[in-house]
Order: sequence, then structure tokens, then C-alpha cells
Amino acid sequence: MSQHRLPIVALTIGDPAGIGPEISVATVQEKKIYEACKPFLIGSIPIIKRAMKIKNCDFKINKIDNPSQGEFKFGTIDVLEPKQYDCESIEWGKVQKLAGQMSYDYILKSIELGLNNEIDVVSTAPIHKEAIKLAGCKQAGHTEIYQDETHSDYGLTMFHVRNLRVFFVSRHMALKDACDYANKERVLACVKQIHHEFTALNFDKPRIAVAALNPHASDNGLFGHEEHDNLIPAVKAAQELGINAIGPVPADSVFHLGLQGRYDAILSLYHDQGHIACKTLDFERSVTITFGLPFMRSSVDHGTAFDIAGKGIAGAVSMIESTLVASNYWKMKHHK
Repeated sequence: MSQHRLPIVALTIGDPAGIGPEISVATVQEKKIYEACKPFLIGSIPIIKRAMKIKNCDFKINKIDNPSQGEFKFGTIDVLEPKQYDCESIEWGKVQKLAGQMSYDYILKSIELGLNNEIDVVSTAPIHKEAIKLAGCKQAGHTEIYQDETHSDYGLTMFHVRNLRVFFVSRHMALKDACDYANKERVLACVKQIHHEFTALNFDKPRIAVAALNPHASDNGLFGHEEHDNLIPAVKAAQELGINAIGPVPADSVFHLGLQGRYDAILSLYHDQGHIACKTLDFERSVTITFGLPFMRSSVDHGTAFDIAGKGIAGAVSMIESTLVASNYWKMKHHK
């Protein structure tokens, strides 16, 4: 493997009834994408042509059967179609079983390519959870599909925005349940996984801050017992393993300190604790990276936006950022 080659990046176009096709096309209309990676779309050509018309894109389409046939040059959109579908029946902005099946098939094709070492990175446009459920998908969303179908031990979600890197003990869970879920064993497991992944990214003794759950990290038990019972023991256990774990750090300051460069990574204890901090800082450039898979996977952090799909007004900043950020992390791991 060349130490300085560009990663091959598959962009799945997401639910064809949503904004995914538009923002995917807009992403490969950016010259800087080709300077960072070798991109191609996984999707249906009729849907992509419809999106190109909306985005006033006159690029040539190069239909490929595998990534080795890609031209990867500005002015050409390389497209890999998993299957043929009745694309004429797809209506903008509606939950449809076929749309769910198509978006699910795009994901499965990206996994197949990733497991065959034909791609390095997947950048995913949004899918609709109700639509994939109608199509028979058992998993809740992207991360679960990628983890299950690649038979990975874990799918570790990280938010990247500017120089903040935020992980999560729990994601889609009721807050009351999430507080109990963040026990010593789970927090320690997450810290160990973060340390493993960041060491692979060539961080030297990565500094991992664990966010507190209670105000002021409970002020020695004045405002709760979770820090004493679970978080402090988890941090100490990590330190005993030689991991540079820090905390628990009060959640009202840990993200600011991370932004200032104090930490390489922050472990948030539940979904909104980290999401609010990142999205308030820069909503459009908050992107998701999934670690623990055989390949790098990134995603926009917004939905299908059915209300504006097909209107040509969807912004592609997040999809562009998703593709660039994942490409950069791949280079951190492979360009030593």
C-alpha cells in the first residue's frame, strides 16, 4: 500500500425520497473533494440524474461495476448501482417501502465493498428509519446495520466538530435509563475502545476526558452518587491500565476545555449531553464517525428533510464535511 495514496470513498445517497441524492451530488461537485479522496456514489442513476437536474449539475455519469473502474475526476460522477428499481414511483418527501429498500441496499453494497477491501471509507447520506423498517430492516439505523453486518465487536460513535471529538456511552435511550446505563463497566469499556482507536490514529497517549453526570461532578456526593459509585472507579481502573483517562469532569466545562485543546477525546454519558454541545458550536459541521468497523464510516448528522426534498435548497455542508473528515481520519491511520 502506498503511504500517500488517496482513500477510495463510497458515498451512499440515502433515502431517494429525501435530500440525500441532492447533497451527494453537491458533494461531488466540489473540487476539494477530489483533492482529499477518490469519491463515487452508490445509488440509482435515475435518482441521481433527477438530483443533478435540481442542482444544475451537467457532469458526465460514469456507470461502474466496481470501484476500480472509477475515473475519480472533477466533472465526472462515478456511480455504482446495486440493483435496478422502479425509480419512477419514488415521490419526493414521502415515506415509501421501496425507498427504504433502496437506501438499505445501498448500505449493504457499501458493506460488501468494505469487507472486500475495495473501498477505504463510507460517507452516508441520511436514511429514514420508518422507511427501512417497512422494507424489513430489523436494525434501528445506520450504526447498528454497519456493526451487525460487519460482525464487529462494537460500533463506536464519535461526533467531530472543529477540534472537538465526542463519544457516547449511550445513544438512543430514555434519559432516565441512560443515567443507570452509564455504570463503571460500560464507561470503562468505552474508554478502552477510545484509547485503542486513537492509538491506531497515531495519537500519543490520547487524553480522554470522562464527562460527569451530576452538576459540579456531584461536589463529593452533595448532588448524587453516580460519580462516586461508577465514574471515578471507571477512570481509576482505566488509569491502572496505562490509559490517560481524566475525570469525571463537570459537563458544563468539559466541552469548552476540549475545544481549547485540553483533551483529545471526550466521553459523553448520554446522547444529548454531547449532541447539544457539538451542535450548538456548529450544527452544519457536526458529523458522525463510526469506529470499530473494518473500514472508516462517517455520516451527516441530520435527517432526510422530507419537507424540503426536491426543492434544491438543501445545504450540502454536512455531507461535504462528512466526506472530508473521514478521509482525513483514514490518512491519520495509514499515512505514518
